[in-house]
Amino acid sequence: MSKIFCIRDFDLPEYNLTRRDLLKAGAVSAAAAAAMTHSGPLGASELKTTPPPAMTPVTLKVNGKEHRLEVDTRTTLLDALRENLHLTGTKKGCDHGQCGACTVIVNGRRLNSCLTLAVMQDGAEVTTIEGLGTPDNLHPMQAAFIKHDGYQCGYCTPGQICSSVAVLKEIEDGIPSHVTLDLVSPAQPTQEEIRERMSGNICRCGAYSNILAAIEDVSGGQKS
Repeated sequence: MSKIFCIRDFDLPEYNLTRRDLLKAGAVSAAAAAAMTHSGPLGASELKTTPPPAMTPVTLKVNGKEHRLEVDTRTTLLDALRENLHLTGTKKGCDHGQCGACTVIVNGRRLNSCLTLAVMQDGAEVTTIEGLGTPDNLHPMQAAFIKHDGYQCGYCTPGQICSSVAVLKEIEDGIPSHVTLDLVSPAQPTQEEIRERMSGNICRCGAYSNILAAIEDVSGGQKS
C-alpha cells in the first residue's frame, strides 16, 4: 500500500521569514523581471525611439481668410483651430463627438470638429464663432442668445450658436430630420424640428428652453 506523505515527514530547514521580508523579496523579483522584459536579453541593441510625427501641408479658409498650415496628420480640425490658429472660441468638451461644444460650420454644414482630421478638410471653408459676428456687430443668433439668456456658464454656447445657424439653413434648404413627417412640403422651424436637430448639442446648465426661444426668435425674423 502506498504511503501518503505530508510535510511533517521531511526534515525541512527553518526559515525565519517575516511577511515584510516576503513582500520585499517579491517586489525585487518583479522589478528584475520587468527590467529584463523592457531591456531585452543581454547584448540587445538600444531601446527604440518614437518616430517623429508625419507632417503635411493643409490649406483652410477660416472665417474668410486663407491659412496655410503644416500639421501632424493626426491633428483634428478642432486642435488645428485652437492650437495652430489660436481661435479658442471653439471649445473642446468631450472630444468624442458627444457634446457638440466643438461645432463649427464647414462648407455650409455643421460639423463636430473633434471628429474630423484637419487633413480631411484641406481646402474647406470653415466658419467658427469668431467668424459669425463681433461684439460691435453681432450675428442675429448671437443677439438672440443674449436677449433670451440662452447661456449660463457659456462653455457650450459657441457650439450651440454655430449649430443653431446651421439648423435654420438646413430647414430653409428643405433637408428633413428624423421628425419630419411631410417630405414634400417645405420644412418648417417648429419646436419639434428645432429640438430634434439641436439634440446633439448638450447644455449642462440646462438652458434648453431659452436656447429654443432664441432660435425661434431668429427663425421668425431674419433667415440665417
